[in-house]
Amino acid sequence: MHATVASTAGPFPDDPTEGVREIARRAGVAARSLATADRSTKDAALHAMADALVAATAEIVEANALDLERGRERGMEPGLLDRLALTPERIDAIAASLREVAGLPDPVGEVVRGQTLPNGLRLRQLRVPMGVVGMIYEARPNVTVDVAGLGLKSGNAVVLRGGSAAESGNSVIVRVLGEALATCGLPADLVQSIDRYGRDGAVALMRARGLVDVLVPRGGASLIQTVVRESLVPVIETGIGNVHVFVDESADQRDALEIVLNSKTQRVGVCNAAESLLVHEAIADEFLPLVLAALRERDVVIHGDQHTLDSASGLAIDAVAASEEDWSTEYLALELAVRVVPDLDAAIEHIRTYTSGHTEAIVTGSLVSAQRFENEIDAAAIMINASTRFTDGGQLGLGAELGISTQKLHARGPMGLAELTTTKWVVTGTGHVRP
Repeated sequence: MHATVASTAGPFPDDPTEGVREIARRAGVAARSLATADRSTKDAALHAMADALVAATAEIVEANALDLERGRERGMEPGLLDRLALTPERIDAIAASLREVAGLPDPVGEVVRGQTLPNGLRLRQLRVPMGVVGMIYEARPNVTVDVAGLGLKSGNAVVLRGGSAAESGNSVIVRVLGEALATCGLPADLVQSIDRYGRDGAVALMRARGLVDVLVPRGGASLIQTVVRESLVPVIETGIGNVHVFVDESADQRDALEIVLNSKTQRVGVCNAAESLLVHEAIADEFLPLVLAALRERDVVIHGDQHTLDSASGLAIDAVAASEEDWSTEYLALELAVRVVPDLDAAIEHIRTYTSGHTEAIVTGSLVSAQRFENEIDAAAIMINASTRFTDGGQLGLGAELGISTQKLHARGPMGLAELTTTKWVVTGTGHVRP
């Protein structure tokens, strides 16, 4: 067992800047102690954290109920309330994700590449932790646990700004996780929150260059772009999900119907939910009545082009005319933009115009169409005959995720353990000097 001090004692400064910097300093000390922990120690801590969360279910749900009550009073949208909500079943699932992370290989120390040069020097490029990872996010208490677990397994300390909407629940979760770490001889300072400092604390975190190694924003477009513009700490940019499903003329329509419904309605307040449906005109008269009727049964509001409005009218289904803004909107609600397109070229052009680069899906029976879609659409994830809801760290075998990166440097798509590491070169010689 790796033994160390459980946490550094003492009060935090009242000033947001000094308080956040002190938290970040403590995180750095904790991260250095974690660097020497072996996999068995980290995995034992992950299981302890999972057990502690389940044991504290009643307390967490009670605290989360306060968050939900405040959210309703503030007029929070149903999709965001769904993101915020914690139930015993969701806590069990969150705990299970920690156990899944424990079962994954430890990325720290992995040899990315290596060789022996002609002069006898031996080279190894190794995965190493980032160090201190900052996270700014909104109304997602599950992210608190995911980031803590991924951070621990990848050798990092995490500093969290979970936002006022989830403050009550996050406060309990962070305390429970810290106590579980301490029982395993690891520092509770590996998981810390700066929520006590509010928005000023978030600004201070963005300014903590040199104490925080990387910062990840996760939330709406406004939050993400604010962090990207204002942060002095290097940022991995996650993005909104203006996600499309294109139903090609060769698609199996029963499969297409299930994929559209799952992509849109399985859970609406998430970034991998579909927001736009494109239908090839060759099958529109047959497929649109099926999908529109099924979406109506699930209370989905349709924003449609003229062809879609005509089809909806024939079924006595209420629909609204889609505006230009609808094609680029992330609804995070039971709303869907629908357009009929003449061919695959038009579908690709539409997606290129409006995509946020998150996830794009095609339902097709044509290998040629699937290959063209894969090659010509630029997004973090491409789904071929599968629901967009699979763009998720847990679903793709990563155990959990830090977020979905839509940028192209360092990390892209679901960010798991490997994306929380960087590398260093180790060069071994036998008295070598450069000629």
